[in-house]
Amino acid sequence: MNGSFATRTSLSSLLGTAIADGDGRSQGRIKEFLVDPLISTHHIAHFLLKSSTAGKGLLVPVTSLVMASDGSIHIRAGSTPEMAVASEGMVYLDKDLLDQQIIDVHGHKVVRVNDVDLVWEHPSSPEAPLVLRIAEVEVGPRGAVRRLLKGLPHKVVDIASRRFQPRVIPWEFVDLIDRDPARRVRLKVEQDRLSTMHPSDIAEILEELGPTERDAVFTSLDAEIAAEALEEVEPRLQKALLEGMDSERAAEIVEEMDPGAAADLLAELSDERSEAILEEMEPEERQEVEDLLEFPGDWAAGRMTTDYVQVSKGGDVTAAIAALREFEGDIETINDIYLVDVEDKLKGSVILARMLLAEGRTKLSEIAEAKTVSCAVDASGRYIAELFDKYNLRSLPVVDSDGRVAGVIHAEHVISLLRSEK
Repeated sequence: MNGSFATRTSLSSLLGTAIADGDGRSQGRIKEFLVDPLISTHHIAHFLLKSSTAGKGLLVPVTSLVMASDGSIHIRAGSTPEMAVASEGMVYLDKDLLDQQIIDVHGHKVVRVNDVDLVWEHPSSPEAPLVLRIAEVEVGPRGAVRRLLKGLPHKVVDIASRRFQPRVIPWEFVDLIDRDPARRVRLKVEQDRLSTMHPSDIAEILEELGPTERDAVFTSLDAEIAAEALEEVEPRLQKALLEGMDSERAAEIVEEMDPGAAADLLAELSDERSEAILEEMEPEERQEVEDLLEFPGDWAAGRMTTDYVQVSKGGDVTAAIAALREFEGDIETINDIYLVDVEDKLKGSVILARMLLAEGRTKLSEIAEAKTVSCAVDASGRYIAELFDKYNLRSLPVVDSDGRVAGVIHAEHVISLLRSEK
């Protein structure tokens, strides 16, 4: 060979390929492809050979192989296959990947694997080792046809499969779901990719997965990401996800949720399960959720969140900005700053954008809305929806019988309400 080059192949076409030693004696046929994440997540580390002399098969490092000019594969002289021994952490591409559901983290969807495209990277000299790189995952009919015609001459299979447009996912955009939830999720790429997806995309993926894979993916998520995704999935699935984990882990996730959403979720669980999760929560978060659980679900108080920002009606923009900086909830949900008197009674509101454009010394009362719409804690869902529609609201403060702010209902709460009534 005068220089390095590459040739494409596939998992299905290599399965069953005979491997001989340096003297031409058959050592077995390729049964499996092993990836060792400690070495590389993008390359095949070993072939597992089915051998008549070794019950569990023989393990052959890809680096010990050479390829003849006719394409046949041989074990390099001086290299000896080892008896196969189960190794923790190894990924078996045929068993773990083919026909399994995977997450396409680039396309934000769940797909089923039909084949895997591989690339032989040939060395520039005969002494240098072969490299077998994982290029793409086949998720369309082309891969299915290859496997259906496995055993026929390669040219026949190639001609037949070329009739179909390839549907592939680059390996770097694949997350492989481990089917054993106790081992959580074993990913072929950085797990951070999943965490960078929008919670709504993660929620859609969770809804597409089967129970085992769904639990494995959800368990692998950071508590904050899991909480955001949990708020986006359907109530029945929320319940199923929480019931599938221990109370301590469930509490970590519920603590990161919006208090109103957390209360709605716990209200759907059995009293025993709900109480077990509450007992594992931090006192402050637990108290917020328990207070909301006291209200009927069809009241405004049963739909509101207690995460909002209020400032003294005599304060200025600088004071409001300081309050925003101290706010520990989801800052993206804040649309308005609420003004209260010394008794915490609602006296007005300021649109966040208008406040940020004002000078620091500007009194909040000078830029407050002419009228602040609010509702009582026992207002019905229909009445709340009418208020949002009539006044084109972004958020709606909920006040108690004394006029104090009890919580806030945001537009997304109303959208969820309307969807649930369809």
